[in-house]
Amino acid sequence: MGRLFVITLEGSVYSCSHCHTHLALLDDIISKSFHCRHGKAYLFDKVSVNITVGEKEERMMMTGLHTVVDIFCVGCGSIVGWKYESAHEKTQKYKEGKFILERFKVLGPDGSNYLVNHDAMVSGSDADNA
Repeated sequence: MGRLFVITLEGSVYSCSHCHTHLALLDDIISKSFHCRHGKAYLFDKVSVNITVGEKEERMMMTGLHTVVDIFCVGCGSIVGWKYESAHEKTQKYKEGKFILERFKVLGPDGSNYLVNHDAMVSGSDADNA
């Protein structure tokens, strides 16, 4: 295995909740109103550092069929979200090339952790079958 190079971002950052590797900037958030099966999720314009991507797959979500790739933290290998490669519904095309970070898998810019409330989990989400 080769040497791991991790990029440190400047400013307000979201980082992996397991290893604290920087993933995205607060300024790159498009929306905080997304949901996944574990609770809140944030839509980012870019998450371009310290991630690797998985294989493309078709996923049926609440908003229709999407082609996505899971994104993994390079520091610890945890799945932290996914990237929308393509959307099959016209109304969902704005998501193409955008990233979802699942809030319970990342630390906020202030170091806060989002805790999953299993009693109040969302029954339908944009990642129902993820």
